[in-house]
Parts: sequence; C-alpha cells; structure tokens
Amino acid sequence: MGPSFNEQFDQHGAWKRSFAQQLKQLAEWMSSHDLMDASIEERLQRLEDQVRSDKVMVAFVAEFSRGKSELINAIFFADYGRRIMPASAGRTTMCPTELSYESGTAPCLRLLPIETRLKPQGLAEWRLKQHQWHEIALNIDDAQQMAQSLSKVSEVRHVPIDEARALGFWHDDSPDDNPLVDAKGLVDVPMWRHALINVPHPLLTQGLVILDTPGLNAVGAEPELTINLIPQAHAVVFILGADTGVTRSDLSIWREHLGAAAESHETRLVVLNKIDTLWDTLSSPTQVQEQLDQQCRNSADILGVSLSQVVPVSAQKGLVAKIQCDDVLLEASGLPHLEEALGEGILGRRQSILRGVVANGVAGLHAETTRVLNIRRRDLDDQMSELNSLRGKNSTVIQAMRGRIEVEQHDFDSSTAKVQALRAVHLKMMRDVFHRLGSRALKEEVAPLADTLQGGMLKIGLRKVYADTFTRIRAVLGSAQVSGAEIREMLAGTFRQLNAEFGFSLQVPPPPNFDAYVADVSEIERRHEQYIGMGNTLRLAQPEFAQRLLRGLTLRLRAVLDSASNELELWSKTATAQLDAQLRERKRSFSRRIEAVDRIQGAANGLVERIAEIESAEVHLLELGVRLAAMTDRLVHTPLAPQERMAQAEDAEDLLFS
Repeated sequence: MGPSFNEQFDQHGAWKRSFAQQLKQLAEWMSSHDLMDASIEERLQRLEDQVRSDKVMVAFVAEFSRGKSELINAIFFADYGRRIMPASAGRTTMCPTELSYESGTAPCLRLLPIETRLKPQGLAEWRLKQHQWHEIALNIDDAQQMAQSLSKVSEVRHVPIDEARALGFWHDDSPDDNPLVDAKGLVDVPMWRHALINVPHPLLTQGLVILDTPGLNAVGAEPELTINLIPQAHAVVFILGADTGVTRSDLSIWREHLGAAAESHETRLVVLNKIDTLWDTLSSPTQVQEQLDQQCRNSADILGVSLSQVVPVSAQKGLVAKIQCDDVLLEASGLPHLEEALGEGILGRRQSILRGVVANGVAGLHAETTRVLNIRRRDLDDQMSELNSLRGKNSTVIQAMRGRIEVEQHDFDSSTAKVQALRAVHLKMMRDVFHRLGSRALKEEVAPLADTLQGGMLKIGLRKVYADTFTRIRAVLGSAQVSGAEIREMLAGTFRQLNAEFGFSLQVPPPPNFDAYVADVSEIERRHEQYIGMGNTLRLAQPEFAQRLLRGLTLRLRAVLDSASNELELWSKTATAQLDAQLRERKRSFSRRIEAVDRIQGAANGLVERIAEIESAEVHLLELGVRLAAMTDRLVHTPLAPQERMAQAEDAEDLLFS
C-alpha cells in the first residue's frame, strides 16, 4: 500500500516549497548580475506566488446520511483521537462548510446567517463583509472545544413553511423533497448559510481546501455552490451508501450537479461508504466480497464512470482503526485505497499543471535573458574591433573615433521620438482591449439577461437570452484575441525597423491564446443551462434568488475576463520590456565606448588594459549564460513527487499499449 493522502500532500507541499525557492534564487541571481528588469521581476514574482499559494480544493458531495462528515474526519482529523466534524446519525452538516487556512488569521469558525439568502448579494460578496459573519474562536489544542464549536454547522431553525419557501427549502412542485412539518406547522431549516473554518491543520497550511456540502435540497438552493464552487473543485468525492447503492436522490445530485460533462469524470471519485453494513457473520467472506463487487459495478454503470473510480470504504471503521492504531481494521476499511487514489489523482494533476506553467514562464525568461546576454556580447565584440583598430594610431585618429561614436549616440538619441510614438499607439490599443474586457462592458453584455431575470413570474425566453449572452461574451474574448494579434503586428513592424537601424534583436512573442477562457465561458454556460433546467422555475420567480443567480454569474464571468486581461497585460509588458532592455544596453554601450576612448587618450597603456577588460567581460558573459541555463533547466526538471511519477508512468503505459 502506498503512502496515505496526508503523506502525499506533505510531499506535495515540500515539492511546492522547493519549486518556489528555486524561483526565488533565480530572481536573486539575476538581480545580482544586473539581468533583472521590471517585467522579468514581475513575471518571476507571479510564478513564485502562483506556486506558493496554489490551492487544491476537494469537494465532498452526498445526500444526507451517507457518512460524508465521518469520511472527512477519517481522512483528515483522525490525529485528534475523536470526531471533529459533526457526524451523528441523521442530517448533520446542514450548511456548506469550507475548511482552509488563511495565514495571519487566528483559528476560528465563521458562520453566515441563513437570513442573508433573502438579500441579493452572493456568497463572494458576503465574504468581504466579515462583520456580518458570526465568529467563534477555535482552540486547536483542545479537541473537545473544537468539536463542540464545529457542531454549530448542524444547527437548525424552526420556521413556518412560507419562510422555508422564501429561503429555498420548501418546493411546492417537489413535495417528496420537502422537510417534515411538525405539530406546530414548522419545518427545520439550517441556521447558517455558509461556514468557513480556519485552522492551521498541516494539510490546510499547505494549500488544501475541503468543501463539505449538504444534501440535494440545500445544494440546489445555493446557485453559487452549484455553479461556481463545486465546478472549480480539483476533485469531487461523491459518497453513496454501500447498503443502498445509487438511490433516486443520489442520482439527482449526480446528474444535476456533478456528472453532466464527460470530460469531468476523471476528477470524480465515487465512494461506496458503510461497507461494514455488509459484513454479515452469516455470510462467508467470499459472499460478502461478491455482494460488494456487485454494488461497485452497479454504481459505476448507473453513474457512467469506470469501475476503478468507485472505491468501497467504511469511514467509521477507518476512523476507529486510525485512532486505535489497528492496521488490520484499517486495511479492511478500504480507507488507505481511497487516500491513495486521492493523492495520485489530484496531486499528480496539480503538479503537472504547475510544472507546465513554470516551464513555459521560465522558457520565456531564459530566451529573453539570453537575448540580453547576446546583446552585451555583441557590444563587447564591436568594442574589441574598434579598439584593435586603434593599435599604433595617433591621437588624431583616436579623437576622430570619439567624434564618430558621439554622432552615433546623437542619431540613436534622436530615435526616442519614434519609440515614444510606438508607446503611445501601443498603449491606446491596449486600453481599447482592456475596456472591452472591463467591468462596465461586461455589465452591458449581461444587461438583457438581467432584465429577463428581473421580469415577471414566468421567465419567457430565458434560455435564448442566456445563449445570446454567452455568445456575446465569447465574441468579446474573440475580439480581444484579434486585437492582440493586431498589436503584435504593429509591434513587429516597428521592431523590424529598429532592428535594421540599430542592430537590435527585438522579437515579439506570440499573443496569448484565449481558447481556454472561451472554454471556461462555455462550461459556465453549460452549468447555468443545467441549473435553470432543474425545475428551478419557482425559485427563479423569487427576485432575491434571481438576483443571486445573476450576481454569481457576473462574478464568475468577471473572473474569466480578468484572467484574460491580466494575461494580455503581462504579454504586453513582456513584449515592450525587451525594447527597454535593449535601449538601456545600447546607452550603456555608448558610455563604455566613449569612456574607453578617453582612457586610451589619457594613458599609453589604456588600450591594453581596456582590451584585457573586454576579454575578461566576455568570459564572464559566457559563464553567466552557462549558469542561467543550469538554473532554468533545474527548474524545468525538478524531481517529480511520487504521485506525479506514478501518473507519468501510467501515461507512458497507456501510450505503449494504445
């Protein structure tokens, strides 16, 4: 059996830290050798921040009473020697709960009152209003206090049916899904809309985020959860009961929230929990295993996933086994197999993605810095040629050379107007693109959808308005990409002129490709189409709900357009930074050439000394090039963490037999 998820995540954290440290060392080395400019510094800082702050979100999704919270306890909190998340019989986690760690914030539980659902603000906006959350301090050294405090996520309120309907927990068109009505005509609804748990658990401090979601009724009532949070999870653990298999409500959650996109299936793990209910003393172990295997096959067939993605476990026995250090029971619980699947699948993918991002960024930095080194080397060659031509020449010839250098310098300085004109056109074109990708433009694009959602009871033509809105958003991204290509052509034309006039080696990198952002928009559209087609007609008739849906959509689209805008901005800075670098290098070259001529005029041995200095500088530049290649190559080929080695081995095996 391989390492547990906890152990693999520790290795993932160490791998990230090593990666980030190498990026920091590269930045310090480049700065110490005068190879750093503002653009390169920003790109290196972004890469380092991205690696250090990378989060891995695992969402646990299940209908009530499937043992979801117990599974979280078994995987992540067994070291406390008791249950931390409430996991008693019945409905426990009544509100969506996020477990993570925010550096600089004391351990605490934050709870957002359920009444906020009656207001139009979405969860993302409420996160910024910390004073609206009920906060409870957590003592991480006191397991009992932790458990008692976290039990609040299961608190309920008793409300009339009308209030439950307004909050999204009563549906006249789905009576079977409604909560039970007591003798006073009241029903139970969660007391809290959302919970945030901030604790310095070793895994959470390294970037793990756990999303614990309630059952179908609560999930469907929160559009941001369905449309934003769960889809953005890097892995989803969907939990079934081994004794029941896939029930009607399980299938509803899967179809409506998890399983629609076939390409997302590889990020799904189906856990068949409570296998201990099948441990029948009247049946032989073989019969029990056959029954369990049949349940796994049935679940895989119904949900449309591969059998390898269905993992049978007993969370309760696994938790007990960890607390009691019972290796036999732990193995029988199946928990190690689930942890291994989580580690290899999630962490291997995240490391591959991070490695790709860093490799692309470092390759660009290496090319750009190598270009600067080549410019310096060429300038040294030019200086060496000039100085060799002065051997044995009198002061008149030397003075004439100085005059020629000054004329070249004057001609070069006069090109400033051309460079400034280039900058002005470039900035104007970039501003136009940023405007199209900006908040005001997005608001205009979603205005027809906002009008429809805020209309009467029946949202006539809603699907068409949705489709038109997303078509326009994709067109915005397409237009921005076309503008990026036009900007590149404009820069390329000017760069060719400067290269011809001054011997520069300016090259415009390809503009960013927005296909991934277009795909993100299409995925958001699919989620919304799926959501509004899930019998949410009555919910959409509620103005507050419709506004929350619209705000959630706008924030999600805003994030996509912001990412595209940021990538375009970084590309723009990268393209113009090399012009700044080569202008700076050329100015330094003129200064060094004039200084060398002055030294030669002032002393008989000045020529010999300057030639020796240039030879030494050329050797130094060669050494810098070798060192740069070694440091960037080390970044691209950082030793793989175990789970990524496993993933690459499996990929190689698939290629071999395909």
